[in-house]
Amino acid sequence: MKAVQVSGPGRIGIVEKDMPSVTRDDEVLVKVRMVGICGSDMHIYHGSSPVATYPRVIGHEMVGEVAETGPAVKRVKAGDRVVMEPMEWCGECYACRSGRRNVCARLQVYGVNRDGAFCEYIVLPERIVHKVDDRLDWHEAVLIEPFTIGAQANWRGGVAAGDTVFIMGAGTIGLCSLQVAKLKGATCIVSDLSDDKLAYAQSLGADYTLNPLKGDIAAELERITGGLGPNVTIDAVCTPKTFEQAVEVTSVAGRVVCLGFDVSPSAIAQFSITKKELTIAGSRLQTDKFAEVIEWFQSGKIKADTLVTHRFHLTEVRQAVELIETRPDKVRKVVLEVG
Repeated sequence: MKAVQVSGPGRIGIVEKDMPSVTRDDEVLVKVRMVGICGSDMHIYHGSSPVATYPRVIGHEMVGEVAETGPAVKRVKAGDRVVMEPMEWCGECYACRSGRRNVCARLQVYGVNRDGAFCEYIVLPERIVHKVDDRLDWHEAVLIEPFTIGAQANWRGGVAAGDTVFIMGAGTIGLCSLQVAKLKGATCIVSDLSDDKLAYAQSLGADYTLNPLKGDIAAELERITGGLGPNVTIDAVCTPKTFEQAVEVTSVAGRVVCLGFDVSPSAIAQFSITKKELTIAGSRLQTDKFAEVIEWFQSGKIKADTLVTHRFHLTEVRQAVELIETRPDKVRKVVLEVG
């Protein structure tokens, strides 16, 4: 079967892989139908991921159709439409015992340190396969996994009704975080360098939008919040400078959520954190968010039908990557169609 493999930094192409098969009673063979290209996939391609290994079949934002099941599989059957929870955990370490299997001591992430879903078929254990309603279009269901990341960021930030949430970056994860925060009853401020992306964020419910190229972000946040600052800042840009700014602008007793994997240090003094008694929270993958997000999609609470802007066939992955690299202002989500 065909698969997209990153053999090393800057090297991506189509390779032939053996067709996988069900070998354990609890396994599911999935025919992949559509996969989203994530920022982490691009980091692996660029060689800037501190956790990826090579060579690697990338991809984890997958929706597909069950082709075959092992004899012990009970929750799904052949023909079901499914998404994948792209991680494996041990169930025994401190994180797993604490209900935080997303940071398991022996965590394995599909598309990062084990082969992922940029391929025609994939075999997965039943426990990480989640059924979705056939009424969801493929290009909507493929966004369920990114929305679990947004849901996790909101959970880590303790977002609640009445909070003011500042979301830095109107890329996919920023936009997912926005919709989840609005569901929770928050007032949302979104910043980005692209006016087009800010206009789209506004169409999804952003109460205020800010372009750092056109004004002083800190001053605007003070004005909007009456001098207090946002109660929660979600840094979906993920640079050392945006992390520094997040700590600076967040209100007293506020929460800062960091999603980045940048290994470069930020220059942050203890004073701002201690004086305001900030909570700094990392957010990685998700913890038990799939059922909730799937319900949001199937009930119409989440509107994802316009988030995908570009579609390519699996074999056109180089063209898709080139578009993301050269026209980031025009791209919200790029997906690869399989089969």
